[in-house]
Amino acid sequence: MSRENLFNAAIAGLLLALPLGAWALGESYYISVASRVAILALAGVGLNLALGFGGMVSFGHAAFFGLGGYAAGVLSHHAFEGSAFLNWPLTIDGSDSTLTLWFAALLVSGLVAAVIGAISLRTSGVYFIMITLAFAQMIFYLAVSLPTYGGEDGLPLYLRSSLPGLDLSDDLTFFFVCYGLLLLAIFLSLRLVGSRFGAALQCARQNETRLSAIGIAPYPVKLTAFVFSAMITGLAGALFVELNGFVSPSILSWHLSGEIMIFVILGGVGRFYGPIVGAALFIVLETVIGGYTERWQLFLGVILLGVVLFARGGVIGLLAGKARHD
Repeated sequence: MSRENLFNAAIAGLLLALPLGAWALGESYYISVASRVAILALAGVGLNLALGFGGMVSFGHAAFFGLGGYAAGVLSHHAFEGSAFLNWPLTIDGSDSTLTLWFAALLVSGLVAAVIGAISLRTSGVYFIMITLAFAQMIFYLAVSLPTYGGEDGLPLYLRSSLPGLDLSDDLTFFFVCYGLLLLAIFLSLRLVGSRFGAALQCARQNETRLSAIGIAPYPVKLTAFVFSAMITGLAGALFVELNGFVSPSILSWHLSGEIMIFVILGGVGRFYGPIVGAALFIVLETVIGGYTERWQLFLGVILLGVVLFARGGVIGLLAGKARHD
């Protein structure tokens, strides 16, 4: 095994060991913290597919995170009320089935990403950044203007979803589900990037003209990757809402888009396990230093500045060595 593979295995093992240790000590709070790391890392895995391998600097991935969360939250809300989400032209009832909520999150985030990506990918550079941000803000203000689902105050969820054979109300069980989905997303990213499609995507990131010269259109390749990226992030949003029992427009905010990008940059852009490191470092700073001062972001900024200036491959690149793209 390479040095980076060993480091990746250690990261995955440590994330698994921490909640198990907290469970043994009866510290349920730290199990929830570990679940939050896994969920936000999953969102980072989604963005990393677009940013790290496709070169698409999206500043609107909070839109997909929030849409996934709202898709799951709204259906769960209607299931609690015993009402239908939609009666015409077809009937869509509420649901407390976890698989249904996940499917809804994947479907909604994927469809919206296809529309946003189809428009945004006709631009590049700073224009792409700004148009993805603009779409995300449009969706944010749409959520704020929906009083039926809490508007700016958000929507509390009183019904926990159910997964056959598992009790998701148990903190450790819920962590295992989040952890399993995180590893599955990393595995699928590995397979995708290692395929012919992945080779075309990375070529499009480096030089679209050369990719076109060999007969492959860059636009559909990048659009497909953008949609897959959004769907992974949307699934993370559904899990985040399940963890908190609450959905609000804050999960659609541009601040969250920036945080997800920070996870990727801190861990290492284009590093499959980088989002885990980035999310864990972010939450440790927020939890530990945030307990002493409200200005914990200052320390985060210093670390981020150091990574950008002196560790192009992120924390993983600093500790495990450079990759080919560093």
